[in-house]
Amino acid sequence: MNNRITINPKQCGGRPCVRNMRIRVKDVLDMLAGGASVSNILKYYPDLEIEDIHACVAYASKYIDHSVLEAV
Repeated sequence: MNNRITINPKQCGGRPCVRNMRIRVKDVLDMLAGGASVSNILKYYPDLEIEDIHACVAYASKYIDHSVLEAV
């Protein structure tokens, strides 16, 4: 996994964050889903880099893909 996404049980309840900062992946994804542009997110979180936003999307993409089993 990309080293930009970190998980620390003592930080943000163990939720995935960006580079050990208290910026959760979910916060970045929520802003994107809400229509915020990348430049707006970077202004809101000046410590973020564009690669961090890409890493958040890649992280979500990896973990959202799962098989659905159907009982027969």
